[in-house]
Parts: sequence; C-alpha cells; structure tokens
Amino acid sequence: MPNNNDGKLKKFWKSLGPGLITGASDDDPSGVATYSIAGAKFGLAVLWTVIFTLPFMVVIQKMAGRIGLISGKGIAGNMKKHYPRYVLVIVALLAVSQNIINIGADISGMAAAFTSLVPISPILYSLILVGGMVAVLILVPYYKLASYLKWVAVIMFSYIVAAFFVEHDWTEVFKRTIIPEIHWNKDYLLILVAIFGTTISPYLFFWQASEQVEEERVHVDKLIPSTHPHHPKHRSEVIIGREIGVMNRDIISGMFFSNIIMYFIIIMATSTLFNNGFHDVETINEIASVLRPLAGDYANLLFLIGITAAGILAIPILAGSAAYVMAETFGWKDGLGQKFGHAKQFYTIISLATALGLLVPLTGFDPVKALFYTAILHGVTAPFLIYVIIHMANNPKVIGKFGNRRYSNVLGYILFGIMTLAAVSLLFL
Repeated sequence: MPNNNDGKLKKFWKSLGPGLITGASDDDPSGVATYSIAGAKFGLAVLWTVIFTLPFMVVIQKMAGRIGLISGKGIAGNMKKHYPRYVLVIVALLAVSQNIINIGADISGMAAAFTSLVPISPILYSLILVGGMVAVLILVPYYKLASYLKWVAVIMFSYIVAAFFVEHDWTEVFKRTIIPEIHWNKDYLLILVAIFGTTISPYLFFWQASEQVEEERVHVDKLIPSTHPHHPKHRSEVIIGREIGVMNRDIISGMFFSNIIMYFIIIMATSTLFNNGFHDVETINEIASVLRPLAGDYANLLFLIGITAAGILAIPILAGSAAYVMAETFGWKDGLGQKFGHAKQFYTIISLATALGLLVPLTGFDPVKALFYTAILHGVTAPFLIYVIIHMANNPKVIGKFGNRRYSNVLGYILFGIMTLAAVSLLFL
C-alpha cells in the first residue's frame, strides 16, 4: 500500500517553487561569507538577527510575489506602467548594477574556493564557469531549471549537519537566539548592515515577482486552455486567493530554509573561529574551516561543493533578475521559459550581466572583501527599494483588491526604518 506520508511529502515538494529557490539563493557565496565573518568577529552576539530578520523577509517577499501573481508583471514592468519614469530609471540602475557586482563577488569566491584545491588559474576557472552558466540558462527550459535548482538547494544542509559534530553550549545558543546582544561600535554596525543586506537582498524582490509571473506562464501555457476557469483572464477572487495561499506557503518555507542555514553557519563560525581567537576572516580557506568538524581534512572540498552549489543557484538568479528588469523597462520579450530566438535581448542581458561580473575577479579584488562589501552595498541601497515594494503592494492599480494588510504594512515600514537608520548611521561613521 502507498505511504500517505510519502505522498504528502511529494506533494509538498512539488508545491515548492520560487519561494524555496529564492530562499536558498539568499545563502549565496556572499551570504555564506558574511555570516561566517559575523560569527568569527562577534560570535553568538549576532545570532538574534536570524529570528529578527525572518518575519521581515517573509512579509517583503510576499508583497513582491503578490505583485507578480496578480498584475502579471514584474517590479520594473509595474514601475513603467504606473510610476514616473525617473523612479523606474533609479530602480533599474540600482537593481542591475548591484546584481552585476554581486555576480562578480560570487564568481570571485567560487574561484578562490576551487583554486585552493585545484592548481588552475582563477581567471580561467571564472571564464569556464561563466560560459557554462550562460549556456545552461539559454538552453535549459525554465520548468526543468527550476526543478534542478530545488535539488541544488538541498546541498546547503551540510552546514546543519556540521553543527552536530561539535560540542556547543546550547543554553547559551538559545539565549543569544532570543535575547539580542548589542555592541555599540562601528564594527558591529557594519556587520549588522551586511547581515541585513545579504539576508534581505533587493534582487530577491525582483526575482520573486518575476518568477511568479513565469510560474503562471508555464502553468497556463502547458496546463490550462484559454477557456478554462483557472486561466488568468477568468480567475475569480476565490481562485486568486487560493493561489496567494500556495505562494505564501512556498515563500515561508523558502525564507525559513534560508535563515536556518544562516543560523548554523553563525553557530559553526563561532565554535571554530571565534572561540579559537580567529576574529578577522581574511581568506576563503578560513571560511571553509567552519566545516572542518564535519569533514576534517576534506573541509575545503565540502565547502567547495557547498559554495559552488550556492553560486550555481544564485548567479542565474542575479543575472536573470537583472534581465527581467531591463526587458520590462524597454518592453522586450522576457522569460526563462522562452527560447533564445524568441527573447534575444533578454538572454543577451543575462550574458552581459554575467560577463561584466567577471570584472571583479579580473581586477584581482580580494574575494572575501568582495563578498562582504557586496552585502554592505545591498544593506545601504535596500531601504529605497523596500519603500518602492511597500508602495506598489498598496497600489490598487497594481494589486487590485489584494493590497497589504495592516500588519504587513507595519512590518514593512519598521524594516524600512531600521535599514534606513542603519545605512545613514554607517555612512556618517
């Protein structure tokens, strides 16, 4: 007889889509480096940020997803239709430039990890990596790519497993999880901005909205004829409400996945680096040593597998979200479900964004600094983009009758205020 639990598990796995992929991509090489640096420098004193950021992540991603699901357009597409042109230009420039820098930092980190084990030029590795990723994005249909990316996300569980190979003071871990320990100095503020920036990264908003549109396209094109009541042209408020419910569960699962990985990276960095006096992380090998209790001499190899998986997940999302922004801004046909011949400009932007990211490793910028300062850049620029998302999620022209509830607005504006205050304080310091 079939196992009902197995059936429920399979059904749950199939229901996971953009939310899980977005959440897993949040733990990109920049995120892994930032959480490792935070744990090494301040130990468990930053652990409270895991719980603190989770509701903000969920609420802002729900807003972005609902914008795409209901309007049938991504963030830039709605900006173009309903907002002044100068706002669209600012949003597009911020999104695309940050994504390119993030791509470069991630490539730099992946290259450093690979070349620490294999005697190959980092530049050659970066070129091979970029070429392979661009080819995959162009040649592999979206629905297949999405299923592959979900499985890649599972590799990140190595950080959780590693934590159980080390003795921890779990009472202290629990205490620091729920009771903030604040250090009133510049370094701690810098770490907080980096954590918020890499955890609530603006590219995630753009990807979430665009992928809800993409998911709907796949669903409609493959499964639903235009005469079917579930077709977007005929969806009732009840059907839309159900779709929002499915999307919300997906987003909650993805954001929880993202933060549980963050949680254990900080714990492991505390035990392996902070507690042993290694407070200033300067190399990829030092970050890799976080996994040494699990893998021993093979820690670098396991870290290489993990950071490569994270990069494979994040770089296409970074390049793809930049391409969605540009395509919607200029009215080009877009979508990872499209063939290259039908969306040449879209795939050209993906290729260019990824190729321009090569400038970071080509200039010889330190990989660890590149990863960390990318997180800070996100933290400084995120407030403006968060405000745009909140406004759009309350705009009846975009969202119809499905605007934010009061608690979503409260959390959204609290997040906006905190990140604005942190960014301004950091700039003055």
